[in-house]
Amino acid sequence: MDAILPFTGIIASIWIVLGIYIASRFYPNYSHSKQFCSELGAFGSPTQKLSPAINNYPLGALFVLFGYYLIISHQSHLPTAVIGAMVIIHGVCTWVCGFFPMDADAYTKSPSRSCKIHTWSGLMMLVSFIIAPLIVTFSSFYPMALRYLSALCIFGCFYFSYKLAKALELKTVPGLHQRLSYGFQIFWLFIYSLFVAA
Repeated sequence: MDAILPFTGIIASIWIVLGIYIASRFYPNYSHSKQFCSELGAFGSPTQKLSPAINNYPLGALFVLFGYYLIISHQSHLPTAVIGAMVIIHGVCTWVCGFFPMDADAYTKSPSRSCKIHTWSGLMMLVSFIIAPLIVTFSSFYPMALRYLSALCIFGCFYFSYKLAKALELKTVPGLHQRLSYGFQIFWLFIYSLFVAA
């Protein structure tokens, strides 16, 4: 098990792409550009049970394991240990998002309690993977290339989060911008995991 821990971040980065794709194959007429990833596990969706089973729950475990590895392997370096804590928070919130589905209507004006919990957990996921690369960006412990890449990923995440907000307002392609926003965070995790595992 200890030999696998350094690679759990890499595995999670690949798993999330494959998991969303596989779940979408069981959702008739699912649109990756118009629909959120979470709609795969929304109330009443054809993949309500399947999506969290192959995405949220195993992904949450991989995030938590990678965060745990960062903490135990860098106990003497506080910034990296804090990054580990952020990855664990991301993992726990991934579980919460799977356990509490969003509403079937992404544009509902009166979201259910489950949807509110899902939304707040999603926000914590977003924040945790902004704090983590932000720490790398301003830490001289890491090579300059990784620091610049982390800053770029933060910028990309913010830019496409802004585009997501606009797409939601206009009801156009929020799914596309959500994937690009979160994609920058997952890309950061992948590169950071490669650096740690090397």
